[in-house]
Amino acid sequence: MSFTSVPFDLELDTTAFSCGEESLDKWLVDVAETETRRGSARVWVWLNEQGRVVAYYSLSASKVKRDDIPKSLGRGGPVEIPAVLIGRLALDRSLRGQNLGEVLLADALTRIVDATKTVGARLVVIDALHEHVAVRYQRLGFRRLPNSLLLVQKVADIAAAHDKHQCTAALVRFGDAVPSHASSL
Repeated sequence: MSFTSVPFDLELDTTAFSCGEESLDKWLVDVAETETRRGSARVWVWLNEQGRVVAYYSLSASKVKRDDIPKSLGRGGPVEIPAVLIGRLALDRSLRGQNLGEVLLADALTRIVDATKTVGARLVVIDALHEHVAVRYQRLGFRRLPNSLLLVQKVADIAAAHDKHQCTAALVRFGDAVPSHASSL
């Protein structure tokens, strides 16, 4: 099983995508094109060998108030810290139970680390949809903002882990499931 990670395109048929969370399914079908066209988000999809969309995530510029995050993450930063938001991340039901959600996250994080070599951002922010999802991201090293479903991590920490191949450990475990990047940022 292999996947290709490509930018969202109007030519892609997204109607068969189903992750089990109606709001995420509808967003891909009804909103992704508008957000991409407006420049509010960049959406990346995984295509399986048959060209079917089986996963996606959205990336957007964001900012976080220094006072809203743990001091260890905000120390020395401006009042509003530049960030990249992973606003949506979803895997088709057909891929459940294979730990490919971690691989999809690693794909997004790799893309973010690469982008921050060109455009500055100090943090990655994840907007979890549910409590159990937030807990999963915490297990992966993200730090939760108090009284919210927002989680943050320093880009520098992600880059350091990536450089040591820790960030992509999931990719190593699923060597034949590693998405190839048909195009880069």
